[in-house]
Amino acid sequence: MKKLVLFFGFILLFHGLGYAQHVSGKVFEDNGMGEMVPLVGVNIYWAHNLLGTTSDADGGFEIEGVNSQEKDRQMLIFSFVGYQKDTLRVQESMSNIEVILAASRMLDGVEVSARESGSHFSRIDPILTQNISGAELTKAACCNLSESFETNASVDVSYSDAVTGAKQIHLLGLAGIYSQIMTENIPNFYGLSNSFGLMYVPGPWMESIQVSKGTAAVVNGYESISGQINVEYKKPDDSEKLYLNVFGDSYGRLEGNFNTATKLNDKWSTMLYGHVSNNQQKDDHNGDGFLDHPLYTQYNILNRWKYFGERYRTQFGFQYINEDRIGGQTDYDKSDEPIITNPYGINIKTRRTQAFWKNGIVFSRPATSLGFINSYTWHDQESMFGLRDYNATQNSYYGNLIFQSYLGNSRHVYSTGVSYRYDNYDETMNDSAFSLMESVPGIFYQYTFTNPERFTFIAGIRVDFHNVYGTFYTPRVHAKYNLTPKTFLRVSAGKGYRTANVLAENISLLASSRRIVTEGNLNQEEAWNYGVNIIHYLLLFNRELTLSADFYRTDFINQVIVDVDADASQIRIYNLDGTSYSNSFQVEASYELVKNLDLVAAFRINDVNMTIDNELQRKPLVHKYKGLVNLSYATNFNIWQFDFTTQFNGGGRLPSTTANPPEYQRGETFPAYTIVNAQVTKYFRKWSIYVGGENLLGFTQDNPIVAADDPFGEYFDASMVWAPIMGRKFYLGLRFAIDQN
Repeated sequence: MKKLVLFFGFILLFHGLGYAQHVSGKVFEDNGMGEMVPLVGVNIYWAHNLLGTTSDADGGFEIEGVNSQEKDRQMLIFSFVGYQKDTLRVQESMSNIEVILAASRMLDGVEVSARESGSHFSRIDPILTQNISGAELTKAACCNLSESFETNASVDVSYSDAVTGAKQIHLLGLAGIYSQIMTENIPNFYGLSNSFGLMYVPGPWMESIQVSKGTAAVVNGYESISGQINVEYKKPDDSEKLYLNVFGDSYGRLEGNFNTATKLNDKWSTMLYGHVSNNQQKDDHNGDGFLDHPLYTQYNILNRWKYFGERYRTQFGFQYINEDRIGGQTDYDKSDEPIITNPYGINIKTRRTQAFWKNGIVFSRPATSLGFINSYTWHDQESMFGLRDYNATQNSYYGNLIFQSYLGNSRHVYSTGVSYRYDNYDETMNDSAFSLMESVPGIFYQYTFTNPERFTFIAGIRVDFHNVYGTFYTPRVHAKYNLTPKTFLRVSAGKGYRTANVLAENISLLASSRRIVTEGNLNQEEAWNYGVNIIHYLLLFNRELTLSADFYRTDFINQVIVDVDADASQIRIYNLDGTSYSNSFQVEASYELVKNLDLVAAFRINDVNMTIDNELQRKPLVHKYKGLVNLSYATNFNIWQFDFTTQFNGGGRLPSTTANPPEYQRGETFPAYTIVNAQVTKYFRKWSIYVGGENLLGFTQDNPIVAADDPFGEYFDASMVWAPIMGRKFYLGLRFAIDQN
């Protein structure tokens, strides 16, 4: 530790402390009628500095500035495909910059649309990153994070079982446990919160979502294998003064959300978020005697504070979640004793508290800063699945100290620091007790070279010291090359590790009569991920067409296999002995077909195989392919908006049930099916009303629960879910907002 302190002390002494100007503003274009229209996705960077950003959905941007007497280090460049590049000399007295970009080519009769893009790929980040803005989130009900990807082709969200309502994501064909979910760059919703954590982030609280594929930067840890999903909450200093959202659907779900922001002065601001969700309507449309969806009540509240000073910035906040969830047979009552003469029931009580504290110091040397992130989480769960009791508590701490500066030329930037992660699980199931404690200090170094016009390269390495698995190394590289001003090539390769906590991460395993058998000591999961992506921007009929194609492969060196094939009465859990890999190929296109009518079309192929019971075979319950078409139309002045989404889901393999009696057997495969969603929104000055429908074709899985007529018998299994359980659903919602002055 003394060496680390001396190391950072030397860096600070070498570079010096001071103040760097913070520059913000907006980027516009003139639509030819004297109106200034915000430009989304404009590349903004210093002429002799790696530091860069892109403009958001409102054309706004923020970038760490410089305080240099050298004129060539004060030049800020604005670059966007189809527009003339602009360079601005930034002086210390300048603030709230407004830049108007001119089209690179003026044509008679060209009409410029002012509609903001809901989703776009970053044009600067060497890691393939798709930014989902607030505009995209309003194309569907989007009541929480699990419902935010209905119009996204890269991320799949599905139910884990037919009784608890737990949801899981898939990215690159792999389960969500191999993706790192973060909230504002803090690892979140893993372990005990893996099954329901996506529902702990209300949609109205979110400002944007960033989805990246492949291994992420080493700065954020060693766990990302298939990708990373980062959620940005609305910020106290630029959010609505008051925002309200109420929602209800035909299956009895009622929900209310609010957030309110207050600027206390020019440096301090605070924000309060609230969420209540409830469903007490009992539905059993397939007549199997089990609820189609659980009954639940959730209370969720978050308070955060932000200080933005000249040299020092800090944010801190607290969140509390209280949820009760009941499922099982329709006549089950939570007061019933768990005995076979009573109805089969599921009862899950969750209490969760989280606190975070982020600090930053900006130095006078350009692109030089020191940040310190802290987060603590307490998660307690009491649950009952028929005759099984599962109770668990998780205590977690995450700390990350990051120093960033450059070497010689400001195109050569590095980030280095130390991190610490602590996770402590105490679990009991029936009469058995389990415990797992991870203590992982680590150090990392990441180097970035940037030529903004042509090439960006990132190479990183981190070393972590695990209390159980010892020392391990995580190398990762990413590169972006501009083949032309409109064609970008990205490549990546890297390693990832994770510790499997099977019960905490797979609560759906308990929704069956199978015995859970762990064979030997489970090793740390380890995998390599490789990827390549190419994006081309084409001006077609004076509107930009975006074409993207990517291929990613994941090779597991070790994986914890959850085997539901070898024995119909068991769930066998063991270390990989053989090969396991995932190939994912995706193509995507987005285009404005006619004025105000946006189209997104995508198709993805999943090839996921693993060695199960000494045989390499396709992973069960994974769709072979997915297609998506999203159409979004807005009338002039955005008074009405119409959104339509179709998802084409390919078939796949089912776990073997050949050992079951004939009446409890299922086929070897499941078929392809189509999901159709639609929504209409009417906008007023301060409020909007939206009405929509999901699964409009009414497709549902037949007999989703094996042996539903004998839930306490040896063949009961509610975890073999591959399609929707609920049929057509209709909903109605209202949004109201008052902006800050």
